[in-house]
Amino acid sequence: MKFSIPVQGFGRAAWGKKWLACLALMASLPAMAQNAVLGVTATQQPQGELIRVELDQPLAQVPQGFTIQTPPRIAIDLPGVVNGLGRGSVDLNQGNVRGVSLAQAADRSRLVVNLKRPATYKVESQGKYLLIALATAEAAEAAGRAEHFAVGSNAAPASLRDIDFRKGNDGAGRIVVGLPSAQVGVDLRQQGQSLVIEFLKSNLPAHLRRRLDVTDFGTPVRSIVATQVGERVRLTLEQNGNWEHSAYQADNQFVVEVRAVKTDPNRFANGAGYQGDKLSLNFQNIEVRALLQVIADFTNFNIVTSDTVTGNLTLRLKDVPWDQALDIILQAKGLGMRRSGNVMWVAPREELANKEQVDLEARKKISELEPLRTQAFQLNYTKAEELAKALVGGGSGGGASQASRILSSRGSVLFDARTNQIFVSDVPSKLEEATMLIAKIDVPVRQVLIEARIVEADDKFGRALGAKLGMTDLRGLRGGTPGVSVGSSNVAIGGNYNAVGYQTLQTSTDPGYSSTQFVNLPASSGSISTSQAGTFALSLFKASANQFLNLELSALEAEGKGKIVSSPRVVTADQTKALIEQGEQIPYWISSSSGATAVQFKTAALRLEVTPQITPEGNVTLDLDVSKDSRGETTTAGPTINTKHVRTQVLVENGGTVVIGGIFTQDEREDISKIPLLGDIPFLGHLFRNTVRYNNRTELLVFITPKIVTERSAVR
Repeated sequence: MKFSIPVQGFGRAAWGKKWLACLALMASLPAMAQNAVLGVTATQQPQGELIRVELDQPLAQVPQGFTIQTPPRIAIDLPGVVNGLGRGSVDLNQGNVRGVSLAQAADRSRLVVNLKRPATYKVESQGKYLLIALATAEAAEAAGRAEHFAVGSNAAPASLRDIDFRKGNDGAGRIVVGLPSAQVGVDLRQQGQSLVIEFLKSNLPAHLRRRLDVTDFGTPVRSIVATQVGERVRLTLEQNGNWEHSAYQADNQFVVEVRAVKTDPNRFANGAGYQGDKLSLNFQNIEVRALLQVIADFTNFNIVTSDTVTGNLTLRLKDVPWDQALDIILQAKGLGMRRSGNVMWVAPREELANKEQVDLEARKKISELEPLRTQAFQLNYTKAEELAKALVGGGSGGGASQASRILSSRGSVLFDARTNQIFVSDVPSKLEEATMLIAKIDVPVRQVLIEARIVEADDKFGRALGAKLGMTDLRGLRGGTPGVSVGSSNVAIGGNYNAVGYQTLQTSTDPGYSSTQFVNLPASSGSISTSQAGTFALSLFKASANQFLNLELSALEAEGKGKIVSSPRVVTADQTKALIEQGEQIPYWISSSSGATAVQFKTAALRLEVTPQITPEGNVTLDLDVSKDSRGETTTAGPTINTKHVRTQVLVENGGTVVIGGIFTQDEREDISKIPLLGDIPFLGHLFRNTVRYNNRTELLVFITPKIVTERSAVR
């Protein structure tokens, strides 16, 4: 069979051009042939599920991937592979596997395995097939096998550089291990309350073979033990309580964080300030721009990367929130981020700072050239003068402070006290700020009714008992011999001198026997009552002998109870001091050094001073000063003043009552006056002694009741 191409109508030059184009097209056909996914199947095995991905050509290397905890997914990137299935998803419904989705980008495809619950995975390449073996976390723990955090590629063992322990801001224990290179393999597994980390093909220097007790740091980690096991370095971490861990590697540093699990079961403990979905990343010497693109695909954010962002990074993350992963990447390369909606701009920190400075300078120049506007504000609840000072940063003295100034340097404000209006002139942006500020300030202030009750109660009881005893001998006035014969003389007996000597002084018509007293100890009423004691008198006499015996008994029992209630009330605005006072001015004399005297007055009053503050919860904080003074005893220098005073700060619920203070005093006393020896005689000794006994009790209580006034009302 003969094949020919007609060449009629073509010149030699045209034919040459067409022939070269055909050759170029034929040469490009092998290059245009791409690898493709031809099929996806899944089978169940005792250890888990096995997903088999059929490809058109074998892969050059095992692809990388990452996991997502919520919702549980596994994502694997296939570079240079297109979707040859003809559809974007495959429903498998095998064990833990729901299905597989395939999304194609410019030069790669992403295979996403949708799971029912989180699982670990292992990827293998066998010819034209890509095998994904799944195992649940429970199965992996039951099998007791290590979790391969990173597969090592170092040929010979290398020594670790350092092992350090730090405490994070959120109370987590952070173990930082300095690696000799980024190619060191790491195995990580949990054994009960211990976390075991093994570094493959590594040596542990002698000064690092030790046990660190880190209990005093106050983290879940108790101790760290570093040992050499064959060609591996093993770190054993002992923990306390309920904890979780996360691990990542950035270049030559491997970091493990152990933190206490939060008590809220409905919220993942993603660390301090990180709330994103968790992912796992494992990349060796990847470009930072490509790594940012991976996070952009995961989060569906639009990331704009500056042209100055360059460099590569080795990163290994395990179950880390995506926002924490992004923060780690930015810190490792000295980058910053600015977010606007769902767009993030990533650039070096110096570049971001310079751009913001340029923007601020441009805004400042615009504000200096922008025309001014004037707006009037009618105030309803705030004084115009006070608000005008606040807008320009003026204090009570009228001075201006640029630090507290609301308006711009070109702005000004005028006020009219008669109509309670202010007039503000400034650029439009500052006028909007002033409008919002005035709307927040010019509002009615809530009021509080504060009622205080000062209760003074006393209970008094007293008892007094006394006696008078006297004797008179009138035989000397009646013609006989007074007294008692002692030897050759007579001795007169009497209660006092008058009882003896009056016999020669008194007349017969005034015997005066009532003044004779052997014992004069009557009941005293001054300590227990102002009333006089009751008395009972008895006289025994012998007329034939002209001798008299006088006996007088006195007794008093007093009991008293009293209560004084003072109840001042005052209404004031929120955070405004109020004072109510009632009393008297007591005069007293004072003298100067020159000898001149003058009269001054001292106030003795019932006084309530209070500053309330309404809390957002509806309670009331009270700064209280309550006093009750009264006139006391009278002295030569003037009357004394009895004071009762309490000063405190207390938080009370609206309408509630609280006792802010109290004083309780009790005075018990028993006084006995007696004649020695005679007063100690049983029963008869009461005739020769005086007994006073009293028991006084006083109590002071101060009650406070605040009420938030919702309507205009008066104090009742």
